[in-house]
Amino acid sequence: LQGYASEMDNPNLVHLIPSALQNKKEILFGNLPEIYYFHNRIFLKEIEHCIENPELLARCFLKRKEDLQIYEKYCQNKPRSEALWRQCGDSIFFQECQRKLDHKLSLDAYLLKPVQRITKYQLLLKEMLKCSKNSEGTAELEEALATVLDIIKSVNDSMHQIAITGYEGDVSELGKLLMQGSFNVWTDHKKGHNKVKDLARFKPMQRHLFLYTKMLLFCKKREENTDGHEKTASYSFKNSLKMSTVGITENVKGDNKKFEIWYNGREEVYIIQASSVELKNTWISEIRKVLT
Repeated sequence: LQGYASEMDNPNLVHLIPSALQNKKEILFGNLPEIYYFHNRIFLKEIEHCIENPELLARCFLKRKEDLQIYEKYCQNKPRSEALWRQCGDSIFFQECQRKLDHKLSLDAYLLKPVQRITKYQLLLKEMLKCSKNSEGTAELEEALATVLDIIKSVNDSMHQIAITGYEGDVSELGKLLMQGSFNVWTDHKKGHNKVKDLARFKPMQRHLFLYTKMLLFCKKREENTDGHEKTASYSFKNSLKMSTVGITENVKGDNKKFEIWYNGREEVYIIQASSVELKNTWISEIRKVLT
């Protein structure tokens, strides 16, 4: 924040800032100032109080459950930040900042830190749990770990969700995103020719499903190479089912990893195959919760 973000307002360096970066500080850095402020003023002090009494650490996480959501906001902005960095990361402005700081790594390595940090918390809590079998505070540690895992899950989910393309409506109006993941899907439509039915039995479609409280979205995952960088996935929207009109059959003959979601009194049937029985059961229980 001092070596790069503040330098964007330094009158001596203004002429070095590439035009693509003008007025885009918020996109590049996201809510990093908010994360820094939270740690510097609040969280660090609370954690330091636990040095003598480590069993109190879990309470810090439970107390700050809401505040830790700031990481979700940061991660949601990350794809925009990365795209901007690819565009102007090799500019003289950044080289100059890096030289002054005498850093071996460039800014993008530091912009990745918050994403890595949120996953390090779970490792910390897991290690502490190993050392505290059945002692005081174990239950709180377990609850704290569940809280952090929940935050990581919603960060992951939202990262996938912002990559949905081609959906006409507003994704934010579909209620909470409960689950998302990839499946083999076969369809069977009552209407139309029997031929469709026969074809449907053989070759599954690969679909990425997003389960919201109001809607189930079927998307097709596309991996796109971004000029030699890591692949970014996007999900092109294929169809949706309103949760208020669907039914579910938990078991499909001959395969315990399959279940059915049907629409409009079995007018359309979607046979969905999970990668494991556990995953199937998790999805079924989430869908059941929505339906009841």
